[in-house]
Amino acid sequence: MIVCHCAKIADHEIHAAIDWMRAADPDTVISPGKIYHALGKSADCGGCMPLFLDTMRANDNLCVPMELRSLRARKQREISHEGRSESHRIPQQGVTP
Repeated sequence: MIVCHCAKIADHEIHAAIDWMRAADPDTVISPGKIYHALGKSADCGGCMPLFLDTMRANDNLCVPMELRSLRARKQREISHEGRSESHRIPQQGVTP
């Protein structure tokens, strides 16, 4: 099935690229851009992205390396309140309008 009409990429080519990248480096993060690059093509209009991503997700070799799982949740815990104290406002105690 053709996934990207602009670059003429079929679903089996996407799966082959993912399998090849995973075999070459088991810890690599695979993105649509890397797949286009591996196939020697580039994205044009982007209209295929929803189908392209669905095709990628259907591949069993598309997994996030263990050390990168829940990375976002860890980062958010580390950077709570954007590095500020609990409140960034100046206390207004004792001030009457």
